[in-house]
Amino acid sequence: MIARFQLLLLVGVLVIGAFSTGADFLFFLVYLLLLVGGGAYVITRLGLADLEAGYVLGQLHGSVGEQLRVTYTLRNASRVPKPWLEVEQPSTLPVPLPGRALSLPPRGERTWLTRVQLTRRGHYRVDPLQIRTSDPFGLFEASASVGRGATLVVYPRIEPLPFWRVPATSLEGNHASQERTYQTTPLVTSVRPYVPGDAYNRIHWPTTARQQELYVREFDLEQEADVSIFLDLDRSVQVGHGDESTLEAGIRVAAAVGARALAENRAVALTSSGRQLPSLPPDRGARQHQKLMQLLAAAQANGAVPIVEVLVHGLTRLRRGMTALLITPSLDRTWIRPLASLRPRGVGVVVCHLDPVAYGRLWRESRDDGDAGVDTEAQARELRALYYGLAEYDIRVHSIVPRVKLAEILVDPAATALGRAG
Repeated sequence: MIARFQLLLLVGVLVIGAFSTGADFLFFLVYLLLLVGGGAYVITRLGLADLEAGYVLGQLHGSVGEQLRVTYTLRNASRVPKPWLEVEQPSTLPVPLPGRALSLPPRGERTWLTRVQLTRRGHYRVDPLQIRTSDPFGLFEASASVGRGATLVVYPRIEPLPFWRVPATSLEGNHASQERTYQTTPLVTSVRPYVPGDAYNRIHWPTTARQQELYVREFDLEQEADVSIFLDLDRSVQVGHGDESTLEAGIRVAAAVGARALAENRAVALTSSGRQLPSLPPDRGARQHQKLMQLLAAAQANGAVPIVEVLVHGLTRLRRGMTALLITPSLDRTWIRPLASLRPRGVGVVVCHLDPVAYGRLWRESRDDGDAGVDTEAQARELRALYYGLAEYDIRVHSIVPRVKLAEILVDPAATALGRAG
């Protein structure tokens, strides 16, 4: 815009000077500048004419550590070359999609592949493709938007847990539940009228014959397969920043344990103290895995409710034979008593405690703050008191510390012994 204004100003001065003095040289400069400006305008207008472009995202969801593949194609359908094109695709990804400057001959085509590392979980927006062109002098510019935007979901990294086992709990028979599942299980509870989308193998033919219309079976969850995860997203208890924080560590634990339980055909539920994260009712299968990962991808430490209140309201829904898994960095010992009440009811309990002392120390070291202004000795005493309280009620606890693989922390002694014996 500035260059165009300067050109117009120069042409105006030369026109006034040429008509005032009648000098042939000034008229020559006026004609030359008009020719350059007109040519630059025509080149810019033709730069995007008869140009075909498109892009293809390799996937709309992935996990941290994977690569996003994007394929771009530009085709010049005219007989006029495209000397300069700039291709860019804006996005909210932590690692931006690289742009490219190129030229296309008449009837030419260019295709290239871009790979971007997915480094952070979350929901991201990939905007439409932007193509720009200009003249060699930068006087004029033209742009076009190609395609439609898309939403990319990046799931948290799922770490393998070869020696993790959900603790066994005593179960005396199966009982009906108000929870229903889309998965086929041995527990048939009732029948209902057929609705579009129901699988044909779920049709209950005796009822269909009696009622003269289609009825399908409803299934209950197998109680011994249920794992209920309680994730603490209270902002007041979180420590650290980025990947080295209790928030990200807790989400990695929930993702790893949930994926392992679903792989064993267990039903998994998720309850959190986050402000905008809904609860996930128990279910199993690939669809439940996708729902769990989508919720964890969007999880943020925006809660204001202590985890003890979440447990008081959520533990009442647990039945005999289920297992409650608590993931929290809280040093408040009030949440121990609600967990201790589950043992007499035949509900298993596991605590994955995110060590706030270790994560806080690592965060201060990264900021070169040392332990200034932080009573680490008092935190250590509270941490020991918390673990003593858990041991008093014989509650199994795993201490999650930074920079240690979850497979080395989440270990079942019985499973380890079997693995070594094998």
